[in-house]
Amino acid sequence: MRGKMEVYLDNAATTRVSDQVQSVMNQVFDSDFGNPSSLHRKGMEAERYIRQAKEQIARSLKAEPKEIIFTSGGTESNNMAVIGAALAMRRTGKHLITTQFEHASVYNPMLFLKDMGFTVDFAPVDAMGHVQIQKLLELVQKDTILVSVMYVNNEVGAVQNIAEISAAVKKKNSGILFHTDAVQAYGKYKICPKKEGIDLLSASGHKLHGPKGSGFLYIRDKVHIIPLIYGGGQQKGMRSGTENVPAIAGFGAAAEETYSKHEAKIAQMYEQKQKFVEQLGKMPGVKVNAVTESLTDCAPNIVSASFEGVRAEVLLHALEEEGVYVSSGSACSSNHPGISGSLKAIGVESKLLDSTIRFSFTFDTTQKEIDYALDQLNKLLPVLRQYKRH
Repeated sequence: MRGKMEVYLDNAATTRVSDQVQSVMNQVFDSDFGNPSSLHRKGMEAERYIRQAKEQIARSLKAEPKEIIFTSGGTESNNMAVIGAALAMRRTGKHLITTQFEHASVYNPMLFLKDMGFTVDFAPVDAMGHVQIQKLLELVQKDTILVSVMYVNNEVGAVQNIAEISAAVKKKNSGILFHTDAVQAYGKYKICPKKEGIDLLSASGHKLHGPKGSGFLYIRDKVHIIPLIYGGGQQKGMRSGTENVPAIAGFGAAAEETYSKHEAKIAQMYEQKQKFVEQLGKMPGVKVNAVTESLTDCAPNIVSASFEGVRAEVLLHALEEEGVYVSSGSACSSNHPGISGSLKAIGVESKLLDSTIRFSFTFDTTQKEIDYALDQLNKLLPVLRQYKRH
């Protein structure tokens, strides 16, 4: 690595914890380390961090602090929303709808519920990764109790019009709860659950320069779900167990920092993405996935590209040797190698399914870093394509 530039373009997997977030967390670790359930001063100091983080996150959503439940991350939040809502409403119906495009932490809980006797339907998406709303509506029944649609797809960056989908669903069946996995959207978009018809929303701290192991579930006031964790009754019984105060405080600080001068940060990412996509398009045998003519219809931070004639894993490690860090898909799915369901859902050619790389930026990414990554791609691709694939 000596003499080589280090370029981290895997921010959809995780981001660096910001200096400001580290400072807040260190304060909790070093001085304000009490148990927030304790009645003495140390406990009250710890509880104050939780209250402040709820207020910081609630402000970003134009929600109420009481509507925020802290979790260990996006996976737990999605499980809590999907399973908790289904169990709470099973006397009303046992039909659930999601999409072919979901993260495993929604998809697998749906399969778990299916094994428990629920019926699950998966709505299709088009080549741009947008949910086919009419086909989704055709799946809605009288006994449908929950619809879950990902806000931003974690692999290709496709963005759903959640407000439109939710309104259409509830017009057909007003009793349905609407959940969105906003793990890749929170911090990139100004989300207003009440305006967008969202009853349940999942988010994760480490996608926006907060710590790993931090997440929240927004539960709209008056919505009832069944808790998955029982114990001492913390967080009003919705998620028992001693709260992870350093992580919660860090998440709150990350939310406040991210939504400060937010529009400028997002505009910068879109500008960098535009240049990156344009340069990829000039490379022979490269196809950028799920991008519309106006890139603002896609997430500002994610680019999915397929490289004909090169295996994704080979290209990933070749880039790594040059100091460039990318992903061959979602970090979670990378633990279970296989062909991406998201890529199949949008109709990526079979010969390109295992030749696709995800690049993901943050507002700290520089143009110099992006140019370096492009230079390495231009250098490596002709060499890697000389080797026949078996």
